[in-house]
Amino acid sequence: MTKKITITGIMLSLATVLSLIRVFDAPYGGSVTAGSMVPILLLAFLYGTKWGIGSGILFGLISIFTNGLPAPPVTNFLSYAAVIVLDYVLAFGVLGLAGVLQDKVFCGKMWAPAAATVVVIFLRFVCHFLSGILIWGIYAWDGVSVPLYSFLYNGSYMLFELIISLFVIAVLSRMLHNKILKK
Repeated sequence: MTKKITITGIMLSLATVLSLIRVFDAPYGGSVTAGSMVPILLLAFLYGTKWGIGSGILFGLISIFTNGLPAPPVTNFLSYAAVIVLDYVLAFGVLGLAGVLQDKVFCGKMWAPAAATVVVIFLRFVCHFLSGILIWGIYAWDGVSVPLYSFLYNGSYMLFELIISLFVIAVLSRMLHNKILKK
């Protein structure tokens, strides 16, 4: 257990440092990091879904402190709670589902980590997309529907986050596959 907690601490630290490295700002807003979700995905692959979800939630909460919590357009307790839940707790918590997807859905195949990465990052996008509709829609551009605004805003940076994470996971997949088989 000590080793598991230590590795988790290292991975959370790595994810935090990577989240502070901005590769670029996306065209409609949001920024693209240097693969900050990969350490959380690795924890889910190595230690399972529950541990991965917990690690993702911790990373989301750490992100609030390192990157700041944006003030919602309506500044009341409920709005702040909705931002924290949708944009941080759920959005990062779903990354932990990579563990169950890799093991049970994709049956530990060589390509399973890459497939699980695509699914969980899509789920993270869905959380941000819903948040964009429910909370941030007031910022929609003139003549653009709120769902389209949310799709463009969140999709523009999440697509690049997916590409970077998928590249890193694909490079590591052989090593991950061998480690998981030995587990």
